[in-house]
Amino acid sequence: MTDQTPWPTLNAEITTCRACPRLVAWREQVAREKRRAYRDWEYWGRPVPGFGDVNGRLFIVGLAPGAHGANRTGRMFTGDGSGDTLYSALYRAGFANQPTSDRRDDGLALIDTFITSIGRCAPPANRPTAAELANCHPFLAREWTLMPQVRVIVALGQMAFDGCRRLLDEQGYDLPRLKFGHGLHTPLESAANPHRHLIACYHPSRQNTQTGRLTPTMLDDVFNLAQSLLVDDRAAR
Repeated sequence: MTDQTPWPTLNAEITTCRACPRLVAWREQVAREKRRAYRDWEYWGRPVPGFGDVNGRLFIVGLAPGAHGANRTGRMFTGDGSGDTLYSALYRAGFANQPTSDRRDDGLALIDTFITSIGRCAPPANRPTAAELANCHPFLAREWTLMPQVRVIVALGQMAFDGCRRLLDEQGYDLPRLKFGHGLHTPLESAANPHRHLIACYHPSRQNTQTGRLTPTMLDDVFNLAQSLLVDDRAAR
């Protein structure tokens, strides 16, 4: 069973990080000015830690908190359209106990699943810089190290996919040349921890869902594949 002790320390380091002046200024400005629809909210306005089952075998990696989503609620993919799309798909696939995600205390629980991101602060125009992502990368690596039971990684979007590739390279996986594409499934092997899988998925942003680039069926296909891989992994043990 995963040691729970390091998690509070790691999450405290994440939520108090001020390494990137541009991101600190932006997340705090958004939290002060707010959006009219959320003027009664006290915004989180800080970096956002990972969320879910720290003993889970599904590891979902996104880009960064939304300015009026996780930057407002303090929980990954909570309170915006991306989260609505993602959590409804996780519910359909059996990875969440409910299809909606409005606030940290809404009763949502993830099943065999942990959600994190390559960036922890809401970035202007949803575009963190390479230097800002490099500052955040050790947080992702530490979460990964604390979860040796992970068997399936789902990367949401090109930038998250690139961040996962970097992480896996560092962890000793000999990856082939991979070009991002929705539904791309790559088996992973390493001497230390074989039989893992990387799945690429379009990000569930409104830009993708409202244009039809990502449909509910396409998202279901990704998480149904993840579920089948986890079933096979359990059967093989």
